[in-house]
This record gives sequence, C-alpha cells and structure tokens, in this order.
Amino acid sequence: MKIIVAGAGNVGRKLLEELSLEEHNLVVVDKEAALVENVVDSFDVMGVVGNCVSAEILKNAGVEDADLLIACTPYDEMNILCCMVAKKLGVGDTIARVRKPEYFTLFRDVELGLSMLVNPEYETAMEISRLLRFPSAIKIEPFAAGKVEVVEVVVTPKSPLDKLQLKKIAHRFQEKLLVCAVQRGNNVFIPNGDFVLEAWDEIYITASPKDISLFFREMGMPRGVNKIMIAGGSRTAFYLANELKKTNVAVKIIENDEQKCNFLDENLDKVEIVCGDATDQTLLDEEGLGSMDAYIALCGIDERNIVTSLFAGRKGVKKVIAKVDNPALADLWEEKSNQSIVSICTTTVNEIIRYVRGKESSGGGKFSKLYRIIDDRVEILEFIVSEHFEGVDVPLKDLKLKGDTLIAAIVRNGALIVPGGNDAIYPGDTVLIVTLQEYSGNLNEILER
Repeated sequence: MKIIVAGAGNVGRKLLEELSLEEHNLVVVDKEAALVENVVDSFDVMGVVGNCVSAEILKNAGVEDADLLIACTPYDEMNILCCMVAKKLGVGDTIARVRKPEYFTLFRDVELGLSMLVNPEYETAMEISRLLRFPSAIKIEPFAAGKVEVVEVVVTPKSPLDKLQLKKIAHRFQEKLLVCAVQRGNNVFIPNGDFVLEAWDEIYITASPKDISLFFREMGMPRGVNKIMIAGGSRTAFYLANELKKTNVAVKIIENDEQKCNFLDENLDKVEIVCGDATDQTLLDEEGLGSMDAYIALCGIDERNIVTSLFAGRKGVKKVIAKVDNPALADLWEEKSNQSIVSICTTTVNEIIRYVRGKESSGGGKFSKLYRIIDDRVEILEFIVSEHFEGVDVPLKDLKLKGDTLIAAIVRNGALIVPGGNDAIYPGDTVLIVTLQEYSGNLNEILER
C-alpha cells in the first residue's frame, strides 16, 4: 500500500518504523524539516516538508494515488482538516488522531469522510478501567467483542499455579482457561501441554470474562477497588474518571493547572478535584495516598509518573498504574502483580496497524485486531474465519501450524471454545492466534506448507 503519514512526532515515527517493516510505500509529511530528515534517514520512507493541510503539499506527497493517509500531528483540528483535504484530493482512506473530549464526542458519529477516528487517551482510559477490576492483573485486553479476555498475571511462590503442568490445568481449575504465552526472565515461550509453570513466571491466560472472574476468586486474588487517586488532569484522566463515576468508586484527581481543574470540576460529577502538584509527596500524603486502593499516574512527563508511582508503592497502595510512553523508561519499570504501565503511543500505533493489516487481509479470513505483549515480541491476532481458510473442519490435533504459533481461542455463535485437539475451525468463527512470528492479514500464513 501507499501510505502517507502526516506528523513525524513520537506516534508518527513509531508508525513509520512499524509500517516500514511490512514493505509499504511510505511518505512522511511534517512542517519541521529536522523531524522529516531524521525519519527519512532512519527508515525506508520518502519525506515532504510542509503543512499537511495544504493541498499543494499533499499533492507533492502523492496523495492522489495514495491508499491511506494517517494524520497524527499533535493538533486535532489539523488532523481532521488534513483528512478532509486529502479525501477531496482522492486518497483512498483516512485516519485521524482526535484526542480532545469535545471533538471525540462530536465527530465520532458524524460523516466527515474519515475512515477511522483514533482516540488513544480514551482507549488507554478503558484499558486502565479494566485493570482496576482485577488489581492483581498486570494487563487485561478484550477480544471478540468482549467474549474473550487475555489477562497477564504473575505466578507467585506456592500458588496453585506454581509447578503446575499445563496439561493438568483443566483438572486443577473448574474454569475453562488456556495459558497462551509465558515470559520467564528474558525468555518467551508459546507453551504446549507439557510446559511446567514456575514461580515468578509472567503468564497470559485466555478465558471468558466470567471465567477470569472465577479464576481470580479461586486464586484468592483481590477484585475491584473502592478509592482511587489520579495524578494529573489529562484527557486520559478525564475519560477514566468519567467511566469510573458510573460505579460507586471514590475518585480524586490532583492537577496543578487551575484551568484544567476548573474544566474537570465543571464536567465531572462525583469526582473530587484537588488543585496542587501531583509530584509533591507531602501533598499526596495529606490527600490520603496511603489509604487508597489504587494510584494512577497520568502526568504529561513519564519520569514524574514513575517517581510518584514508586512512592505510592512504598505507601502500600494495592494497585499502581503509570503512563509511560518512552520505551527506554518503560524497560526500567519492573512490572509486578500490583504494578502496571500503559502507553498512549503504543495504543495509537496498535490501533492503526490493525486497520492497515485489516485492509490487506485476504486468504482465510478478515483480520480484526492486533495486540502486542512482552516487549512487542509476541503478537495476538484476531481473525474472523472465511470459507477460504485452508484449515476449515480439520481437527486441531491434525492442523500443522508453524512453529511458535498457537490457536488460543475460538468464538462460535458468541460462545468461547477453549481449543482442544478434537476441536475444529469453521467459517464465521472468530479465532485468536498467539505467535512469536510475524504474520500479515492472511490467516492461511499460520499453516505449515
């Protein structure tokens, strides 16, 4: 595909890095010459310096014969206008990153010629709200319209999972679940039934939301939170508080900017707004940090989020979540059972890559979702199976898959099937593929030739 990326900032650069690995014809547009030069020198892309809402600049980038334009500048208005101009000039599809709550609410249901609206702050807020359901989980991601969840947990010493062979998991737990990936130190495994879990393994479990809930109860892991402190009145904080206020959870937001405080106070009912420095440990203590069930660091600077999160952990907060977009800083964060990180940049890139692969999907089914885990070393791919899948009606025990590839879930008529050797895949099924390999949008690629 020929793809134009408008905006060479953090998101644009990460997008171009990912897309260049998939051999697309790429063009980057940005008014900052230094950013364009840096991206062109780093990846196999062409660069155009100029304002991305200019018809002349977009024509120089080849918009008239482009398949897709992705507008991911820091400015919502510019992204929307860029997509509208590009559509008028003949581009195939357009994606705009829109972050402001008022724009997201106003435009997501309005026809503007946009193929897709991406609101990473909103998606990140929803990710955090899922984590707060089960504080012992490091990550929770829904698939198949919420029928399946992939949950990351740590195997603690002497837990029922410690020293458990995976083929015996069905006898040990009444819930239907499958361990689809394991990280042990620096090693990553797509395990089979003979694999034996060990203490401190980070494991990824596939199950229905109901069975996930029962699993946490059986493991004696805490569920839900009652008191939450959010550091930083960002857009993500707004979306999260708006979601949490639907429950009986007590939410307190600490924000230094008086204008933001006024906005939050006027637009959020049942949420306490404190105007103060969220990095001030004395203030955090005075506002009752030690009595909180969860602390969520959503300041604009990653380093501040890490520092205050470490402080919250020392204060005994049950669940600590930090927004960290810088990959180098994220690598320094040691995720534990009560600590998680989220990345707005990663959320944006994954959403857009999913769309791009979905446009190219052919052979076996429609590609519908992408989720990366374990430092992006493992991909979880969701497909809706078509009659062209070459493994239709073949028992899984006879299906020859490529190495380090696992069928982790089958959803049929809205019901989850935890795959066994005698199960088969049929057209209309939604399947989850977990793999260490790189696949495009072709489901048949998972089969050994």
